[in-house]
Formats: sequence, C-alpha cells, structure tokens
Amino acid sequence: PLCPPPRVTPSPVSSPSPPHVAPIQCPPWPSYVTPQHLGPVHKDKGDIARVLGPFYHSFLDVLEFRDHVYELLNTIDASQCFFDIHVNYDFTKSYLDLVVTYVSLVLLLARTEDRRLLIGMYHCAHEMSHGTSDPSFARLGQMVLEYDHPLKKLMEEFGPHTKAVTSALLSLHFLFARRNQGAEQWRSDQLLSLLSTTGTMLSPASSDTMACEYLSLEVMERWILMGFLVCPGALGSSPQCLELWRLALQGSLYVTLLRDEALQVHKVTEELLGRCRWSAVVGVRGWGDFAGSPGGGSLHRGRRAYLRGAVRELEVLLEDQPGLLGPKALFVFMALSFCRDEVSWLVRHAEHVTKTKTPEDFADGHIAELLFLMEQLRSLVRRHVGVLQRYHVQYLARFDALVLSEVIQNLSVCPEEESIILSSFVSSLSALSVKEGTGCVPPGMTLALPLCPQAYTSVAKASLPLGSNHDVGRVMNLIVFHTKLLDSLEDLLAEASDLSDLCFYPRPVEKMFVATMEEPSMLRYSIAFPLLCSHFSRCIHPMCPEEYPHLKAIALGLCNKFLEEMARQASACVMDACAEQHNLSEQLLPKHCASTVSKARNKKTLKQPAKKGEPERDKPGGTSRRMDKLHLTLAELSLSLNHVPNFTVFEHTVTPAEYLSSHLETRFTKAIVAMAGYSQATQEVARPSEVLVGLSAYMTFIQSLGQFVGLDTGRIIRSVLLQQTQPRDAAGEQTLTTIYTNWYLEALLRQASTGAIILAPALQAFATVPREGEPHFSAAEFSDVSEMRALAELIGPYGMKFLSDNLMWHVGSQVTELKKLVNENMDTLVQLRSSSCKPEQMAALLPRLTSAENVLKRMTIIGEILSFRAMAQQGLREVFSYHCPFLMGPIECLTDLVTPDTDIQVGTEGVLASAAGIPCEVDPALVNVLADGSSPEEDYKVACLLLVFVAVSLPLLASDPASIYNTEVDGYNNNIHCLAKAIIHVSAALFTVHNKNIETHLKEFLLLASVSLLQLGQETDKVRARNRDSISLLMQLIVAESSFLTVDMLETCFPYVLLRNAYREVSPAP
Repeated sequence: PLCPPPRVTPSPVSSPSPPHVAPIQCPPWPSYVTPQHLGPVHKDKGDIARVLGPFYHSFLDVLEFRDHVYELLNTIDASQCFFDIHVNYDFTKSYLDLVVTYVSLVLLLARTEDRRLLIGMYHCAHEMSHGTSDPSFARLGQMVLEYDHPLKKLMEEFGPHTKAVTSALLSLHFLFARRNQGAEQWRSDQLLSLLSTTGTMLSPASSDTMACEYLSLEVMERWILMGFLVCPGALGSSPQCLELWRLALQGSLYVTLLRDEALQVHKVTEELLGRCRWSAVVGVRGWGDFAGSPGGGSLHRGRRAYLRGAVRELEVLLEDQPGLLGPKALFVFMALSFCRDEVSWLVRHAEHVTKTKTPEDFADGHIAELLFLMEQLRSLVRRHVGVLQRYHVQYLARFDALVLSEVIQNLSVCPEEESIILSSFVSSLSALSVKEGTGCVPPGMTLALPLCPQAYTSVAKASLPLGSNHDVGRVMNLIVFHTKLLDSLEDLLAEASDLSDLCFYPRPVEKMFVATMEEPSMLRYSIAFPLLCSHFSRCIHPMCPEEYPHLKAIALGLCNKFLEEMARQASACVMDACAEQHNLSEQLLPKHCASTVSKARNKKTLKQPAKKGEPERDKPGGTSRRMDKLHLTLAELSLSLNHVPNFTVFEHTVTPAEYLSSHLETRFTKAIVAMAGYSQATQEVARPSEVLVGLSAYMTFIQSLGQFVGLDTGRIIRSVLLQQTQPRDAAGEQTLTTIYTNWYLEALLRQASTGAIILAPALQAFATVPREGEPHFSAAEFSDVSEMRALAELIGPYGMKFLSDNLMWHVGSQVTELKKLVNENMDTLVQLRSSSCKPEQMAALLPRLTSAENVLKRMTIIGEILSFRAMAQQGLREVFSYHCPFLMGPIECLTDLVTPDTDIQVGTEGVLASAAGIPCEVDPALVNVLADGSSPEEDYKVACLLLVFVAVSLPLLASDPASIYNTEVDGYNNNIHCLAKAIIHVSAALFTVHNKNIETHLKEFLLLASVSLLQLGQETDKVRARNRDSISLLMQLIVAESSFLTVDMLETCFPYVLLRNAYREVSPAP
C-alpha cells in the first residue's frame, strides 16, 4: 500500500488537487488539519473513510513496526549481542535483514506521493463521522514529518546502534571479498568444477560456513551499502569498513528496496556525504576515483560468461551421474545462487539504467542459457530427492553427530542446560536411519537448530557464548544445512534460486526474450522464459490477497506471450520449409516441361546472356542451404517447446507443445488457401490439381516432422483438411470449398451461360470458345476428369455436397422463373397440350406464346449446371472408390436394388448414393430443391405445362446459327445439348415430388416435341429451318439421357430414319 500502482490509487486523490483539499498540504501540518477547512468534504466523508481506510492503516502499521524495531534494536544493544556471519549465521542474517528492511521501509514511505493528503483526508473524514479524531493521528503525522528527509533521520536513529551494525557488517569482510571476485579468479580457482580434482569427486563438499557459500551476493551488497548509509561514522573509524564499502560500491549502481523499487546508491551516497560533510572524515576526495568503475558491468558480464560454461559442465555431469548429488549438493546450491545473483543484477540494471556509454554491459543475448541451466538444476534436485535424502541421513548419523559430540566434549565449559540440549541433538541425529526415508528428521528440528541456540548464546552474559566457542556455531550451521536437504528442500531451493521478483520487471524480461529469439544458438534455451513465469506465484503474500489477480495476469500474460512467439517462429520455419518443398514439386508440373526440355537441349550450346527482366536461376545448393538453416532453427525451437510436457503458472497448467500445434494449424490453413491464389476481382484461381500437388508436398513434409517436433501431425492435418471441406474454417475465413464453389459458379458456369464456354462431352470437360481480343483461358484445364478428381480430393464429400447444394439452389432459382413464364402462358399451353394430334391447330397457337426463347435459355442453363454437377459427382465417385472401396461396394449394391419402379419416393438410399457420387435416376438433391408444398395440384399442372412449353419451343432453336452439331466436341456450340439433361432430370424430380409416373409424362413430352419438330419439314422459311437436322438429334440425346425412355418409344412418334439422315448431314464429308 505504500507504493500502489496507478490502478489502485484512491479516487479522491487521483485527480489534480482540488481547492477543498489544499489546506491539508499547507504548513503547519498536521496541526492545521481541522474539519472547519473542509466543509465540501462532509457529504463524501463515508466514501472517503472507506476508500482511504486501508492506506491509513498501512501507515499505522509502519508506525507500529517502527516502535517494535526501536525496542528490538535497543534490546540487542543492551544485551551486547555478538554478530559473526560465520558463527551465528541465522542470528546475524536476521539482524542485518531487520536493519535493511527498516531502512527500505522508511525510504519507500518517503517516496509515497500524497502521503500527507491520504492521512489528512482520512483523519478529517474520521473526525466528521465519529466526532473525535483518531488517537494515533498526531504520532503518525509527526512520523511523516520526520521522514521528509529520510536518510538524515535514519542516521540520527542508528547513531546509538552503529557499533552493533558495524560489527555485523565487518563479519562479512572476508566472505564478501572472497565471493566478490571476477571471472578470471573464478577460472583460476576452477569454481564449481568437479572435474578439476577428479580424485576427490566422491568426497563430500563441506565448509565451515555452509550457508554462507550460497548466500546471495546481492543481499550482502544491500546489507553493506544500506548499513553504512545509515552508519557512515564507521567509515572514518575503520579502514576495513571503508574497504568493504568500496568493494560493495563497485558491484552495483542500484540496490533493491522492494520488488522493482531500487535505490540509486552512488548518487544518494554522494549527495548524503557531501551534505553531511562526511567526505573529509572518510578521506574521500574525488568520488569517481574512490568508487573506481561503479556498476561493475564488465565484471558481471565476465561472470555470466564463466557461469554458462561451468554450470553447464556441472549439470551434464550430475545428469549422467546423479549419485554425485549426495556429496556435491553444496555445489548445486552455490551454482543456483551465483546464477540468480547475475540474472537479478542484469534485470535490475536493464530496467533502471537508461543512459550509458556501455550498453552492452546491461544487455545479454545469452541470459536464457543461465535461466535454463538453473531450471535444469532445480529439476535435477527434485527428481533425485531420494538420493539426497539417503545420503544425508547417513551423513547426519555417521558424521555430523560424531563431530558435534566431539565438539561438546572439547568444550572447556558447558553448562548443564546447554549440555542437555546439545546432547539431545546428538542423540536425535545418531538415531536417524535410511529405512525411515523421508520425514526422518523429528518435527520442528530443522527450525529449532538455528534459532534457539543462537538466540541466547549470542548475548554477552550467555553461559555458553558463541563468541568464544566458534566451533559449536560452525558445526551447528553444517547440521542445519544437511537437515534442510532432508525436510526443507523446496525452501532451500527457493532461498538459493528464487526469481519471483522478476515478475515486477516485465519490460527487461521481454527485451531479454527478444534478444534470445534473435540469437540462433540460444533458441533451444528459450523455454526458460515461460518456465520463469512459474516462479512468480511466490510473489504472493498472505497479507496482500488483493495482489493475486494482478500478479496472476502478469505471469500468465508473459508466459502466453513467450510461448506464442516461440510457436510463431517454429511454425514459420515449418511453413517456409513446406514452401520450399512446394516450389520443388511445382517445378515438376507438366506446364514447366517445355522450358526444362529447352534448357536441356541447349545445355551444350554457348551460354546466352540473360535477357533483361528474366528471373535469375537459383544456383545449385541454394535450396539445400536454406533447408538446412530452417531445419536447424526448427530443431532448436522444437527441442525447447518439448523440453517439458507441461508446467504450472498460478494454478494454470500450460502445455508448450499445444501452442506450436495451434500455430501450425492456423498457418497450414492459411497456406492452403493461399495456394489457391483466388482473386475475386479478376476471378483467377489455381487449378485444383496444382493445389493438390502443393498440398501433398506440405503434408509429406509435415508428416516427416512428426517425431522431429514432437507433435501429432496426423491430427493437425486431419483437422485442417476437415476445415477445408466446410464453408468457413475455425477462424471464420473462407476455405477451398467456398473458393472453388464461388469460382465455378461465378466464372466458369456464368461464362458457359453466355456462350463463351461450351460443354464438350467428347472431352468430358467444358471447353473455351476462342474469341479474338480476349485473354486466353482454357476451361478444360479446370473441368476435365483429372481436375474433378483433384477437386474431390481437396474438398472431400462435405465440400462436394456444399458445391452441389449451391448448384441446386441456382437450378431451383431457374425453375422458379420458368414457372412464372408458364403461368404467363397458361391458357395457350393448355390448348397446345390438348391439340397434340392436331398439327394445324398447334401451328396456329404457337405464335401466341411469349418468352419461348427465354424458356429454352433457362433450361439450357439448368442443363449446364446439372452437367457440371454430374462431372463433379463422377470425380467424387472415383476418389471415394479409391479411398474407401469396401464402403463404396455396399452403397452401389444398395443403389442397384432400389429403382423408381420399386420406390417412387426418394429415400435414404438415394441420399446416400448421391453423397458418394453415384448418379441416381431421380436426383434427391434436385427433389429437395423443387419440393414446394404450397399448392400441390397447381404445381403439378405447372410442371406438366412446363414440359409442353419446352417441347413446342424446340423448333425455335433451328433458326439459331449456333445450333449446329459439332462432332469434334459431340455437342452444340450454344450448349443446347445440355437441354437433354435438364429436361430429363427436372421432369423426374418434379413428378417425383408430386408422386406421379415419370415415364408417362416423358412419353407425352416426346409426342409433343416430335410433332413440333416434324412440322419443321413443312417450314417454307429456310432461315427458320436451316439447322433442322442438328435440332432433330436432340431427340436422340433426350432418349439416351433417360432411363425411362427407349428408342422404341421414340420410333413410335419420331422415325429413326430422320435421325440417321440428320447424323449424315451434320457429319463432315470424308
């Protein structure tokens, strides 16, 4: 609450100071704060007291804490306590932590903005509500006034405690000087190396100061700098203090107060000493000369470089031989502590140092390796906790107990009470055994060991003073470390390697992650950043539950951002490699064979100079180099994403590999759509066969990565391809199904309706009619048998059903318009139907029909659509038979058994057959589209008259110059051969809807059509009858299209000799 983020700043003080709160901040304060000056606040007193209450009571907690600190420091001084970090480690550490915590709290209090306003407004609101002032307000106001200049006040407060603080800090001199060394000294000492002395590899790593070995160097710097900051008098009285202070100043520019709050120690110290004239006392002439190279950027850079190699060697050795964890456990915690200090230093200075001449000192693209090695060591310790426990249970019982017993026996004086306590320790340790396993240390023993004896043996009048019995303290410190390895391993890991404070440094952490992703050699360690977020839950304090949602959001946000970026780069590598494979496979397409053959034939000729604008040919090996680079990057990222199956961040289980799976699925989907190259403006699209080749290249490469990237690539491919069979994918974007459905409807079939494209049954495809002045477009390249098969492979049965439904919708629209035309000519058509045996009367009625050409045109369009659908269904049937032959067989057998003769209603069998691409005599999709139950009798009448309208309109086609039968394409240049399919399938569907006999009505159609066409023989106008022979062939096509009609039926009303003569006339002369 002393330094809340802006989002929790209370509303009464978040805006610029209003006039009614100005008196609160005016001197003299706090005596000037009375309700008489704050009349306008009276109406909001309840809200003000409620909002500012937590802040006010936080300040009261600071006041109470200060009182307890005063009392404790005075008691320690009065007891003349002994401090030595090597002997009474926990007591000395707790004392220095108390001093630094108190100093940090005071400095944070002085940094709190509007502290007077917060306290004053709450006091006034409280007095208005209760009629009396808060009893603690006067003391609280006085404390706030005293700490307007916090360091000056702190120097006064710690004046009487200088001796105790100095003695505690001086005990750090040897330890800090030994720990605060450069990389060169570490390298010469072979720090953390187990291989430097192979002969003692199995010997236990021990020290007289076990806990000091992994004590944070950053913590010691804070103790020294902030301790001498409030006790500067010791610097002039002791050269050791001055030297210790100088060493600490050379390590950091900023020291931590709390979380991301830092103290710019050099600036503050220089200003304080200058203001208090302590420079002359300590002999400091020039600050730069004294501090040397402040900040230690190069020092820390060298340390990080050394630690990367040393800790990597240590981790590899322990991973190979986990049994070494027993004797060398201290090395693990030392390595964790050293790495944690360097990471923390770098993040802190990267955040606060904004201007520097050496920016490379505060940035490190290899920091991910240190973080990764820390995670590896932590994981190693957790996995082999049994090794640690078995080893140290025996060590405590067979070594530590004996050493402690020997130390007790060598004591010159050992009072009875202390003797009983120490003897009980020896007995408990000796009783430990391996069989008991975990939890073998007596409850509370680990905590009682450091605190209880040290507390009363460090005072001046102790019966067993540690000041004169250092061996007892050192042995106890050793035993404490070993017992922590048994029962407090997680706490020990947190003490040595906790990085939860990095939660408050999101910007530098993100910058480090970006630098890591830009360094190829560091990609395999990038998972360390998401794993780092799992530490952040340790930031939560039970006294501040309101912070939980905010810190949770930060941790999950960072973790998600890191994994998203890693997955993005990994998926980009996969897609780039797939694109390379696609390019190679595309070069093998038939359309490139001409240029390849030409280059091969001219290979031996002289090299011709490259033409201007001609793309440069890729040199041999270029693709291999690009693929190798992509494979290397992908291998590193895959190794990182699959390092752990999952981990937990604030009770959320995170699975890194799923991020890659999601990104790969999204990118694969976009790549497939991009391969189609669809442009709605120009109506350009890639051929289905070319897209299928590219898709096969993508699938083959992705499947080959299954074991490489640790993903279920089969599931990804199935999911993506299944989405392509739907109109929209999971993201709501268009798919291949939508693209090709729109293209075939808007481009191919629309041009077919205008006569630019004709159906060529001989080619089993649509063909483009060449026209001058128009760009070349080959419809056959998009509609032949191979393209229909490729289309069925791409969009599958679901996609083909979507295509079929859209085609049928257009057919239904055309039939609706035809019905309107029939209604317009209802009376005439009724008379024509009843005059089928009266040619003269029919001839007289025909001129009264309107829109006959429109009827034929719409029926032709329906035929074109149905013809294309039949071709697509044939492609689906072939693909389905290839992939599912054992499923296709029963469907075909069932289809053969059910015919319109046995079941006039289209049931499930027809729908099943249609979905498999099997043609049906009565198309179920067309039946569904044409089914309109509004007026069955009227609709039936219209259906009958529609056939009459078409039959009597056929002779009009003879006058069209394009109605010439073309034997090369086995059709007409104006697509009227599509009328046969339209007539047969539309009539079958219409009469199935009305449950009528299809054959009877088709016979009636043949009769009317024959009578109408036979009248062309009596036509005197040659223009109207010029293509009579070609039109006569339509009768043969209609009969051939239908399973309900036969040639014998046609012979009864239209002599076959006329068809034979017509074929002879339209066939080209030999």
